Amino acid sequence: MHVSEMNWMMVEEYLKRDDRCVLPLGSTEQHAYLSLSVDSILAERIAMEAAEPLGVPVFPVLAYGITPYFQAFPGSITLRIDTHLAVVRDILDALAEQGFKRILIVNGHGGNSPAQSLVGEWMADHPNLRVKFHNWWSAPKAWAQVIAIDPIASHASWMENFPWTRLVNVSMPSERKPMSDLEYLRQLDPRSLRDYLKDGNYGGHYQQADEEMMKVWHAGVAETRELLETM
Repeated sequence: MHVSEMNWMMVEEYLKRDDRCVLPLGSTEQHAYLSLSVDSILAERIAMEAAEPLGVPVFPVLAYGITPYFQAFPGSITLRIDTHLAVVRDILDALAEQGFKRILIVNGHGGNSPAQSLVGEWMADHPNLRVKFHNWWSAPKAWAQVIAIDPIASHASWMENFPWTRLVNVSMPSERKPMSDLEYLRQLDPRSLRDYLKDGNYGGHYQQADEEMMKVWHAGVAETRELLETM
């Protein structure tokens, strides 16, 4: 169930029988030839497909994250760390006040990692509540599928190229881009980072066959659903 398809009375009725919900976290940032909303699209869709058979509501994705390093790429919007943490904290506070006691955060953007530390702090202040922070793409089963297909996978490469993150009439390069020096790029300011990355892909092929991508996807959905079932 997506909260956008519910009214407040339906949520109130749901809370009489269950106290779980899902909060997806995303980002609006460059992904080379893919949508600027890749991280948001994937986090919300993974959450929906995982939660739907269980009847657990999924809240709208928080579509802005922490991505200051991509500011030189037009369309990439970053929040300050303290702003992002304040928003996540306010959402958790609101959910707790309304009766949600088990919250699964499905994160789609690595830059949002400070929120994972916030979750530990927040639970210490709310000992009767449980929050799980789940980086769906790097969780063991999903990542094992990525490695089995091609271990050279990175930001804006094939591993984020699903049918629902592609743009109409945008063609992908056919070559395999050499892997970037990750330690070096972490030292760069946004303008220098753009100059270094060129199109934004960190390295690897730009696309794999859809049947291969669905292996990653199904593993990610199953892994996320398992977390919901065991909360």
